[in-house]
Amino acid sequence: MRYLKTILCFILFSSILMGLFNVSDVKASQKTIAEKIIRFHVLANSDTPMDQSLKLKVKDRVISYTSKYLGDCKDLQSFKKELLKHNENIKTLAEKIIKEAGYTYKVTTELSREDFPIKTYGDVTLPEGNYEAYRILIGKAEGQNWWCVMFPPLCFIDLTKGNIANEETDTSMGKVLNSNELKLVKGSETNKVLKQVKKPSTDNKIEFRFKIVDILKSLIKKS
Repeated sequence: MRYLKTILCFILFSSILMGLFNVSDVKASQKTIAEKIIRFHVLANSDTPMDQSLKLKVKDRVISYTSKYLGDCKDLQSFKKELLKHNENIKTLAEKIIKEAGYTYKVTTELSREDFPIKTYGDVTLPEGNYEAYRILIGKAEGQNWWCVMFPPLCFIDLTKGNIANEETDTSMGKVLNSNELKLVKGSETNKVLKQVKKPSTDNKIEFRFKIVDILKSLIKKS
């Protein structure tokens, strides 16, 4: 019985180490992904229904505009160059939409690096981390934001197409990400992180749990 406990403890310790290495790998992969994409965020003035509706109007018109000029960019640098070239036009367009809707909110547009939580767009899930993002801030920008991946151009894919949209997403992301990075954003690896349980506590510490650990603990108690 003593030897059984020793073996189980060794397996338990190994499992914990493997779990920690997996988390580290995910973080490293997030960094490589972040260097290859640009996110698009539109932040509403507030969470009132009117402000949220206005946000979506701005989003729709800006995507329609940018699809004409940015949809065919082949690499990140040319995309950024073209995006900044049209920045003032995008800002003016957003201001026009807001004015037409009867609001006087100011508009700020920026290409900046920001920290983001785990986010899902269609069948793509981006891990938590720091990303470059083109942001349109409406008024106080205190409301929920709408987001997508601007490069590669997932914003221009109709997500209502189901499997067809998923195939287009795979093709678009596959042009800039390697196979391991694509696997991460498509869910199989990211979901492992999502399954890690975050328990609320007074000191806001995160507790990482692995299913095998719980099973082994149960076996040790029974032995």
